[in-house]
Amino acid sequence: VQLQASGGGLVQAGGSLRLSCVVSGITFSRHVLGWFRQAPGKEREFVVTERWVGGATYYADDDKGRFTISRDNAKNTVYLQMNNLRPEDTAVYYCAASSAQYGSIRSQAYAYWGQGTLVTVSS
Repeated sequence: VQLQASGGGLVQAGGSLRLSCVVSGITFSRHVLGWFRQAPGKEREFVVTERWVGGATYYADDDKGRFTISRDNAKNTVYLQMNNLRPEDTAVYYCAASSAQYGSIRSQAYAYWGQGTLVTVSS
């Protein structure tokens, strides 16, 4: 199983980035995908998951309205569109896959992880 994340980089505050995560080795359409991030010196935190029990997607409060998760089943790829980026969004961003019926905010619910892609937002 491989999750290959890309698209990170250096961007100014207020700018945008789109992260991609190409998944192989699992049946992509049958897995729930999520994004997490880990800032320097901090624990990994939840960003967004799809297929939330109460709706299609679920976002962390800080990211709501700025970030959008989407997927392309034909390309086995999940995306994270990030707009209006802030310096506090600086982190390594990880995509993760779960075979559960619904997504979760808990990292332990995801069995498969990508290697991460670094996003740096300058002020």
